[in-house]
Amino acid sequence: MLKFETPQARHLADQLMQPALIRIIDNIRKQLEDSDWRGTYQETQIWPEGTSAAILQRFKELQSQLSQATPEAAEAMRAELAQLPQPFPGYELHLTKAAQTRVVDVWHLCYCVCFQAYPVSEGPVRVDDSIIDRELNDVDWLVLDQKAKAIVDEVFSQLGAA
Repeated sequence: MLKFETPQARHLADQLMQPALIRIIDNIRKQLEDSDWRGTYQETQIWPEGTSAAILQRFKELQSQLSQATPEAAEAMRAELAQLPQPFPGYELHLTKAAQTRVVDVWHLCYCVCFQAYPVSEGPVRVDDSIIDRELNDVDWLVLDQKAKAIVDEVFSQLGAA
């Protein structure tokens, strides 16, 4: 779970994530066009740290039963679900080449674009101010694209070395 220094930093990060995702996906597409690797995307669920297997199982049971429950039972299930830890959406790139497979966490790449020195060992993340055009108070698209390209290039260079 990301920790932010201030609510303003969180708001700024929220504004940067969509443009970062778009640039990461576009740079992955460009790399795949010139590569022997094939990629597919898969949505995943990321659970809060410390979520037990029993809680995961109960969450899945309730989710599967919800669509066929009576209105009264469904209301009780939703109330119970609301009390359980909630997963965060994850997004993975599954790469294959012959018998080789790799999984890349796309959100991790976006975090690397948006934050300074990500991942951080402790403390809050810091938004990378270099991708903000302070005069326009908007995203510096050129810097954002260059950083996203460099991060994706690094991922694909490591594939070649693996």
